[in-house]
Amino acid sequence: MELEAGAIVEGRVTRIMEFGAFVEFPNGESGLVHISQVAHEFVKNIRDHLNEGDVVSVLVLGRDEKGRLDLSIKELIPAPVEPPRPKRLPRQAPEFENKLKSFLRGAGGFGGGKKPGGKGGRKRR
Repeated sequence: MELEAGAIVEGRVTRIMEFGAFVEFPNGESGLVHISQVAHEFVKNIRDHLNEGDVVSVLVLGRDEKGRLDLSIKELIPAPVEPPRPKRLPRQAPEFENKLKSFLRGAGGFGGGKKPGGKGGRKRR
C-alpha cells in the first residue's frame, strides 16, 4: 500500500518526542505528526493529546525531501468556531480629544497636580 498525499489512514502511535509523534501504519511504514499538526489550539505538551499505543486517523500531507511521511491529525478535525469579535468603538471627535488634553494639562494630569498652597516639585535638603 503506497501512501500518497491526501490519503486518510489509521495508524498506531509508536513514539512521542517533544516535537511530535511517530505513527506506524499496517504496511510497516511510519511518519511524523509534527506538534503543530496535532490540534488547532497551541499544543505545549504533546502528551496532553497523544499517548504511545493510541490508534489515530491521520491525513498524509506528503513526503519531505528525504522521503519521510508528513502527517496531520489537525486537518481531520473541524476548526473551532471563533466567537465574533466585538466591533471597535468609533474614535471620538478631534474637538473632544483636544478639550480633554487641554483639561488634563490644566488640572495637572491624573492626580499629579500640585498640592494646595504648595510650590510642587522636589524638596531640597
